Amino acid sequence: MSEVTKELLELVWGTKSSPGLSDTIFCRWTQGFVFSDSEGSALEQFEGGPCAVIAPVQAFLLKKLLFSSEKSSWRDCSEDEQKELLCHTLCDILESACDSSGSYCMVSWLRGRTTEDAARISGSPAQSSCQVGHSSALAVEELGFERFHALIQTCVADVCTSRGIENIKNSIEDANEPLIDPVYGHGSQSLINLLLTGHAVSNVWDGDRECSGMQLLGIHEQATVGFLTLMEALRYCKVGSYLKSPKFPIWIVGSETHLTVFFAKDMALVAPEAPSEQARRVFQTYDPEDNGFIADTLLEDVMKALDLVSDPEYINLMKNKLDPEGLGIILLGPFLQEFFPDQGSSGPESFTVYHYNGLKQSNYNEKVMYVEGTAVVMGFEDPMLQTDDTPIKRCLQTKWPYIELLWTTDRSPSLN
Repeated sequence: MSEVTKELLELVWGTKSSPGLSDTIFCRWTQGFVFSDSEGSALEQFEGGPCAVIAPVQAFLLKKLLFSSEKSSWRDCSEDEQKELLCHTLCDILESACDSSGSYCMVSWLRGRTTEDAARISGSPAQSSCQVGHSSALAVEELGFERFHALIQTCVADVCTSRGIENIKNSIEDANEPLIDPVYGHGSQSLINLLLTGHAVSNVWDGDRECSGMQLLGIHEQATVGFLTLMEALRYCKVGSYLKSPKFPIWIVGSETHLTVFFAKDMALVAPEAPSEQARRVFQTYDPEDNGFIADTLLEDVMKALDLVSDPEYINLMKNKLDPEGLGIILLGPFLQEFFPDQGSSGPESFTVYHYNGLKQSNYNEKVMYVEGTAVVMGFEDPMLQTDDTPIKRCLQTKWPYIELLWTTDRSPSLN
C-alpha cells in the first residue's frame, strides 16, 4: 500500500478504527450517484451514512440547475442532462477545494478489484494513485462522464486530495477524528464543511475563536450554499451568518441523524447583508458563547470593526448610555437599537420553498421527490397563522424566527 493511500485512508476512516470497519458500514459508501426514477434532478440515497456527500452534491446540483441552466423545466432531466449536470457540479465542488496551486487530483482505485475484495483491504476500496495536474478548464466530458457512476468514496477521495491531506489535517479540530465515522458510518461536520466551503474546519460559526489557549477554526467567508441544523434549535451549537446567509437560497438542513436540502428560487432571500445584520454578526464574534452581551471593554473593538465613531470620549459616552447601571456589559439589543434603529431583516415575506430528502423510506409513497410548500416570514408571531411545530420548522426558525410553513402534502417533510 502506497504512503498516499495510507494517509488518505487514515484521514477518511481513521487509524485505530479501520481494521474493525464492518462491511455493512463500508458498503453504504460504495453506492454511486444515482438519480431518482420519480424526480429527474434528485439524487437517491440507498442507506444511512453518505448523506454527508449526497446532500451537498444535491445542493450544488440545484444551484447549477436553478441559477445557471437554461432548461425550461428544472425537475425533468434526461440521462444525458443528468450526466452533464452532475459532472459540472462535481467540478464546482472540486474547484472550491483546490489548494493554491489551482489544480486538482483525481484518485483512481486499483483496477481489477471487486467491492468484496476492496472491503478487505484495511477498509479501503483498493490501493490508489493520485494524478495531479487537471485544471478547472478541463473538458467536462473528459473529467466527469467516465466517473458518472463513481463511488461516493471516490468523490470524497478526489476532494481530499485536491484540498491536500495536510491542509485538511491542519483544519480539523481533532486530527485523530476521521472524516467518516467507522462505527456508525456518518460523515463529520469537517467533511460537510469541506464539500460546502472547500475548508475542512470542524465548526460552523463565523471566523476563528480562542478557547483556553486553543484556536478553534470557523467559516471565513460567505458560503455558496448554506447550512442550518436542528442542533442549533436544541442549543447545542450556533451557526454563523456565513453559512446561515449563503450566496444562493439553498441550505443543507441537518437533523440528529441525517442531512436534507431546503431551497427556494427567489434570490431576494439572499440579498446583501443589511447594516443591522452585519452589526449583529460582528457583535457576535466578540460574544463567542452567545450570551447576548459583551464586556464594555470590547465596545471600542466592535465599533472600529463596524467603522463607527470610536474616539475615546465618544466610546465612554456610549458605555454610560448602553450600560447605565454600570454592570460592565453591553447588551446586543440596546446596541443595535442605538446604532441601527428600525432596520429589520431584508427579504420577501412570502415565497415558494422546496424540500429534498434522498432516502426513499422518508418520502411519501417511498418515492424520492421534492416537496413543495409556501413559507411566510413575519417580524412577529401571529397566532392566527401559526402552523404545527415540526422539526423542519424549528430548524428554519434558527434563521427566520417567525416562519410558518404550508406544505402541499398532507404531512410535513421529514428531516430523518
